[in-house]
Amino acid sequence: MRPRDSLLEAILAMKALDARISVNEIVAFLYVCENEGLSVQELAFIAGLTQSTASRSLRALGRPGSDWAQAPALGLVDAFLNPADGRSHVVHLSDGGRALRGRLDEMIRRAVTIDYQS
Repeated sequence: MRPRDSLLEAILAMKALDARISVNEIVAFLYVCENEGLSVQELAFIAGLTQSTASRSLRALGRPGSDWAQAPALGLVDAFLNPADGRSHVVHLSDGGRALRGRLDEMIRRAVTIDYQS
């Protein structure tokens, strides 16, 4: 039996935060990891999500107790008013989000290529 690969390990690490985390929320988190400061509209475009799905996904990653966040409020991102328009939000990783990004980066670094036998 093959041990879990880095992708599965990363998904399980995120599910360990809260079993309710969705695939869209995982995708949103990974895009924020690669593009801090993106807006909801930008996330929707690059991830192929509707704007409402992108917004809900990011809000689920927000800081507990924040007016902007919604359940499960995992505390992985912080939202700030967009300085360009003062109405929309831009999203950055929180300290917890940066720590998780570091864990995921380490999982990827030590990954072993899957060897498919024909």
